[in-house]
Amino acid sequence: MITVQTLMQFCPTLPASQAEQVAPALEQARQQSTVNTPVRLACLMGQLFVESNSFKALEENLNYKDPARLDAIFSSVKGIADAQQLIAKGPEAIANRVYANRLGNGDEASGDGWKFRGSGYIQLTGRANFRRFGTSAMENTPEMARTVTGAAQLAFAFWDGTGCSPLADKSDVESITEKINGPAKLALAERQAATTRAMGIWK
Repeated sequence: MITVQTLMQFCPTLPASQAEQVAPALEQARQQSTVNTPVRLACLMGQLFVESNSFKALEENLNYKDPARLDAIFSSVKGIADAQQLIAKGPEAIANRVYANRLGNGDEASGDGWKFRGSGYIQLTGRANFRRFGTSAMENTPEMARTVTGAAQLAFAFWDGTGCSPLADKSDVESITEKINGPAKLALAERQAATTRAMGIWK
């Protein structure tokens, strides 16, 4: 089970007031999922810990400061000058550019990039993914994914929908990371460490 106590043990920097909201939302969603063993729960929590910055972030941080980094990460950004202009326009403009015509989103003018930016504890991105793993209400009102309840529902729906539980049964953190983060498998060592810590709590 996910309780306020176990969540705070796992995330000691999470304020108690937040843990009191997050823990029951996660536990309710867990009960409707395939996450029904300690190892499955530990593997999931290790991933969510990294994706959501210790359950504190409900949306992607698009507040870029470094034009070179923005240009390096996204192919739709065309050089340093273009990156500087985007940064000057702010996070919404960045999202609408870098996620345009991808992941089921419309073009830059549609605003889908911002509406369907990385959201929830799993940092789900793109209209197509909101449609697949969320509900029709969530696709129509994507702000739901950036609430505690919506974030918890999406996390477990994504986990189940991408077949992560069988990988967790083998403690295959690397393959789970690829499902969640893509081929780059960013922060793999951090995810492995968080999963190991979670296994010490949920056992």
